[in-house]
Amino acid sequence: MKDLKHLFYFENLLQEANNELVQQAKKEGKLAIGYTCFHMPEVLLNVDNCFSLRMRAPRTGSLEIATYYMSNYTCEYCRALLERAVEGGYNFLDGIAAVDACAQMNRSMENILVQKLIPGDKFFMSHVDVPYKVTEHGVEHQAEQIRTKVFKKLEENYGVDTSDDAIRKAVEEHNKICRIITEIGEYRKEENPRITGYEFHILNLVTYVCPKYLILDRLQETLEEIRNREPDEKKNYRARVVIAGSEIDDPDFTKLVEEAGALVVADRFCFGSFPGRQEIHIGEEEDALKAVCRRYMEDSQCARYMSHEKIQARRDFVRKLYEDYHADGIIYEQLKFCDYWGYERALVSHIMQEEYELPVLSVDRPYRVGSSGQMRTRIQAFVERMEIKKIQNQRGGALHG
Repeated sequence: MKDLKHLFYFENLLQEANNELVQQAKKEGKLAIGYTCFHMPEVLLNVDNCFSLRMRAPRTGSLEIATYYMSNYTCEYCRALLERAVEGGYNFLDGIAAVDACAQMNRSMENILVQKLIPGDKFFMSHVDVPYKVTEHGVEHQAEQIRTKVFKKLEENYGVDTSDDAIRKAVEEHNKICRIITEIGEYRKEENPRITGYEFHILNLVTYVCPKYLILDRLQETLEEIRNREPDEKKNYRARVVIAGSEIDDPDFTKLVEEAGALVVADRFCFGSFPGRQEIHIGEEEDALKAVCRRYMEDSQCARYMSHEKIQARRDFVRKLYEDYHADGIIYEQLKFCDYWGYERALVSHIMQEEYELPVLSVDRPYRVGSSGQMRTRIQAFVERMEIKKIQNQRGGALHG
C-alpha cells in the first residue's frame, strides 16, 4: 500500500513526551495536564486553555533509580514514569491528574510529588478516589472528587474556566477526534484492510499525547487519504487478532505482532481505541461533569471493576470485537507485575478458550518489548495454531456438507 503522508511525522511525535506540538501549545499559553489512567476522564482535562497529555516514557532505558524507590517487582510502566520524572522529562507539565486506581501507580506518583521532581510554584497533583462500582452514588462521588481535587486547583492556580459550558465545548472537540479515529477503525473490518494495526496504533496514540487542536487537520487529511487508499492485491497477513489487556503505549509491540504474521484488527487495551475513542453525548438538561463521569465509568473495561456484571461485560466485549472484526484469535497481554490484569489475564484467557472456544494466546511482557525474540516466537507459534484451526474447520465443514 502507498505510505500515509503524515505517518512519519506522527511517529516522530511519539519519540518524546515533550514533543514539538506540546512545546508549541505551551508557547501559545496552553496548560499541559498529564494523566495516566482511563479512570481520569481525558475530556475533562481539555477545558478552556488546558490540554491533556497521556503520560508515557518513550525510549526507556535503565530503570535503576525508579527500581531503587519502588523495587523490581512493580509494574515497569509505573517505574518508567518515575525514572523519566527523575530525568526531568516531565518538567513542562503544569499538573498531573492522578487517580487512586492501583497501588503501584500511586507509589510512582507519590515519589514524583514527595521528591518534588516537577518544578513550578503552581504545579499540582491530584489523587482522585475512584469507586469500585458503577452506581449513581459512585458517579456523584467521582464528579465531586474531580471538582474538588482537579477543577479547584485549575481554577485557583491558573484561572481555568471549568464551567458546564467549558466542559461541553471540550466534549465537542473530543468528539471530532473520536469520529475520525472511529471511521479509520471501521476499515479494519475489511477482508483485506487498507490500514495496518501498526499504522492505526500510531494514529490513535498521537491523539492521546498531543494537543488535539494541533493534530486535527493532519488527522482529517489522513482519513481522506485512507478513504481512497487501495490495499495490496495480496493479503499481507496470515491471521487476524484482537489484542486485549493492560497498558500499551509502544507501537513496536503491534509491529512485532504483525511481523510475525498476525494483523491486529482491534485494540482493547488501556489507551487503545476501545474504549476511549467513542463519542460522548450529553443531554441539554444534564449536568455535564456528572454525565462525563458516568460515561467513563460505564464504558470502562478496566479489570479493577470486580462486580460480576463488569467481569461478564469484559468477556462479552472482547468476544464481540472478535466477531465484528472477523478475527481468528485473541492475544491477552499484561505488563509484568500488573496486579489487576495479572488476575484477569490468567482467568479470562482460560475461559475464552475452554468455554467460548476461541483461540487465545496469553502473555506477560515488559514495558518495551519490540526486540523480544521470545515474544516473536510465541506469536509465530500462535499464528500457526490459528492457521491449523482454520484448516480443520474448513475440512469439518466440507465433510459435513
